[in-house]
Amino acid sequence: MATITTTATELQTIPGAEERNGNDSNIQTNRDPQLSERDVQPSADAANVTTAIPDGGYGWIIVLSCSTLTFHFNGLTGSWGVLQAHLLEDPLTGVPTSTVTFVGSLCVALVVALGVFSIRLSRWIGARGSALAGVTILGLAEVFSGFTTSNIGGLFGASGVMAGLGMCLLYAISNSLPTQYFSSKLGTANGLVKLGGGVGATVLAVALEALIQKVGIPWTFRILGFITLSTGLPAAWLIKERAPTHNVPFLDLRMFRNVAYTSVSIAAALGTFTLFVPPYFLPLVARSVGLSSGTGAALVAGFNGCTAVGRLASGPLCDKLGAANTFLMTMALSTLSMLAIWPFANNLGLLVVFAMLNGVANGSFFVAMPTVVANMFPGRAALAMGQSITGWTIGYLLGSPIAGYLLTATGADQSGSIDAYRPAIFYSGVTALVSSLFVLLARLSLDRKLWKKV
Repeated sequence: MATITTTATELQTIPGAEERNGNDSNIQTNRDPQLSERDVQPSADAANVTTAIPDGGYGWIIVLSCSTLTFHFNGLTGSWGVLQAHLLEDPLTGVPTSTVTFVGSLCVALVVALGVFSIRLSRWIGARGSALAGVTILGLAEVFSGFTTSNIGGLFGASGVMAGLGMCLLYAISNSLPTQYFSSKLGTANGLVKLGGGVGATVLAVALEALIQKVGIPWTFRILGFITLSTGLPAAWLIKERAPTHNVPFLDLRMFRNVAYTSVSIAAALGTFTLFVPPYFLPLVARSVGLSSGTGAALVAGFNGCTAVGRLASGPLCDKLGAANTFLMTMALSTLSMLAIWPFANNLGLLVVFAMLNGVANGSFFVAMPTVVANMFPGRAALAMGQSITGWTIGYLLGSPIAGYLLTATGADQSGSIDAYRPAIFYSGVTALVSSLFVLLARLSLDRKLWKKV
């Protein structure tokens, strides 16, 4: 039998065979009856793989660096609703809302569509090289966007395609590197990494609104690009792999024989249809009920601030209650806020309540889901995540534009009421509900005792 290495990123066990030992997790993956006995029996090295991970050390520098990178790429996507509202007001007057929304959606769709390829690239040039390239591409994309604010085609190229390529590299690094340094504290590490994104989205939503009012949209984009380059490149330089990843396969579709993994992947793919609908359209909803653009930006900032809370809190919850349990609670909260609160939020108070609850759920999604997958396949978390997030492409690409098309069909742009927004809101809520049901299926397939840590 070939020797199996003990580094987390190089472990070559068969999907469904990995188990976390000790207190790291109570997840036991499902064994497929079609796999051979050799396939489903973990080796001693596989059983001890997580104990070789330091659970700290230089890992905390990695967390800080990845958190900084997440600040930049998540900050732009989380504050796109603020930029979008101002683009529609002046330089792109007459361009349909759904078209401008599609720019942001194209960006985040590329982040996940190229996930597997970005992992392959990081094996060729190293994690540090990928991070440096990602920051450079993203920063230049923001600078170039400042010269295309009155040209929707140029925005698609700069803020859509180019920014998406840069973010793709950074997203892959931020998801995979913590798994090399953390095991029992993986949820906490992921939470701190994703916290950077919540803070970035919160800060930038306020900062971009202030910059737009002072220097206009073109220079706001350029200034944002300079900030990304000046702070992101030093963070990228600190990136260091704990072990090489050259021996990890490009794809392993046998992982989808695992019912829980497949269910979580489907749930996440459906969930992405709804993730960016609230931050993209909260400014427009606020305007429809008589609130100012500044109030709309503040709502987005509050939403993003609550995503930071969700990211920070869900990490320890994954470690304490179980990642699958936390993911289930996350999608349940998202569904409840969209179906029971947002359709009736015709005043500032209810909009604030919705932004808080949905923001917490939104932030928790990006911590709980990767932690669930990492717990299922501790030896090949990067590969498992890369395959899974590729399925997010359609949701990221079409989720918000579908809502935009519904708003156009109901005449929401000219409406002075939230009534015209309800079809788009219910579309998001029902999608979140179906996603929740798939998370429940995954949770039950892991263990039917709902009170157990899983």
